Amino acid sequence: MRFRRIHVLPPIGKQKRYPALDLTVLHAQERQEPTHRPRIDWKLITDLPVLSHEGAIEKLDWYAMRWKIEIFHKILKSGCKAEEARLQTAERLVKLIAVFCILAWRIFWMTMLNRATPDADPTVAITPIEMKLLDHLLPDKGEPPASRAGTLSGYVIKIAKLGGYLARAHDPPPGNTVMWRGLSCLTDIRIGMTIGAELMGN
Repeated sequence: MRFRRIHVLPPIGKQKRYPALDLTVLHAQERQEPTHRPRIDWKLITDLPVLSHEGAIEKLDWYAMRWKIEIFHKILKSGCKAEEARLQTAERLVKLIAVFCILAWRIFWMTMLNRATPDADPTVAITPIEMKLLDHLLPDKGEPPASRAGTLSGYVIKIAKLGGYLARAHDPPPGNTVMWRGLSCLTDIRIGMTIGAELMGN
C-alpha cells in the first residue's frame, strides 16, 4: 500500500474557470499473485486527506462498497422502475422511493446472503407463505442442486427460477436480475392466491 499527495493544475486555457486540486493517489497491490485470478493492482484518486496507512486502507474500504451501491441503484432503476414513476408531488415520490428502497435492499441482501451463507435457515429472508408457494410451484424432485433443498439457497434458487434462472450444475449463483424478476412473479402469484381465497370465501 502506497499513497502520496499531489497538486493538480487545471488544463491550460481553463485555469480561470477551475481551481487547482490537492488530491491523494492510493496504490494497492497484492504482493503475490493468486493461482485462480490476477493479483489486485488498484489505483484510486481521492480528494479526502490520507495521513496514515490505516487512513489509506479506510478509503479503499469505502470505495470497495461502490459496486454494491451501484447494484442497489440498478435494482431501483431497472427492477423497481423508480425513474418511470409519474407522481404529481415530491412528497408522494419520496414515499414511493422509500418503499422501493426496502424492496431493492431485500433483493440485494437475499442475493448476497445466498452467496455468503447458502445453508442458512430460509426463514431469515423468506416468509413462510412464500416458502409454501415455492414448494407448491417448484417441488424438490432431485434436480441439481438437490443438496440445497430446505436451505436458504434452495429457496433462493426457486425464486430465481421464476425469473428465468436455469439452475444448471455449473451455473453461477443467481444474480440480482433474475432475483427481482422472480420475486416480482412470486408477489403476483401471492396476490392472486389471496384474491382467490377471498372470492372462494365469499
